[in-house]
Amino acid sequence: MPIFRWDQSWNPLRDLEREVDRLIQGVEFTVQGIRMPRQYPAVNIFELEHEFLITAELPGMQVEDLELTIANGVLTLKGHRDSPVVDNRDIPEERFRRRERTFGEWQRSISIPDRISDEHLSAEFNDGVLKIHLPKLEEELPRQIPVSSGE
Repeated sequence: MPIFRWDQSWNPLRDLEREVDRLIQGVEFTVQGIRMPRQYPAVNIFELEHEFLITAELPGMQVEDLELTIANGVLTLKGHRDSPVVDNRDIPEERFRRRERTFGEWQRSISIPDRISDEHLSAEFNDGVLKIHLPKLEEELPRQIPVSSGE
């Protein structure tokens, strides 16, 4: 009996591949005590009727700790989060038993759609949530080009 049949669908293998990718993305690998963290900050990107909206949760940060830039279709978020302070004192590195929240300098770059109005970009930061508004460009309708005779 042949193993491969031309009329068989490979969808189960594609489904398996997607499921394995999803599982791996949710796991942080530990290699000899080194934890490879996910990109920080995690973002949500929404396409709304008139804009793209990007949200990021940045607990413990202040607006002056953030820098947003846009160039060549890439939005870059940079920031700095101070190390945790408990009872008004810094915690030395050797006292950590588990560290899941990142601190220090970080940067995240996100490709954005090319149909954005650069002049009307805006961002707001309230209660640790950053919202970046990327207004869509008005769709240009085709224009009729008049043709004249060569006389």
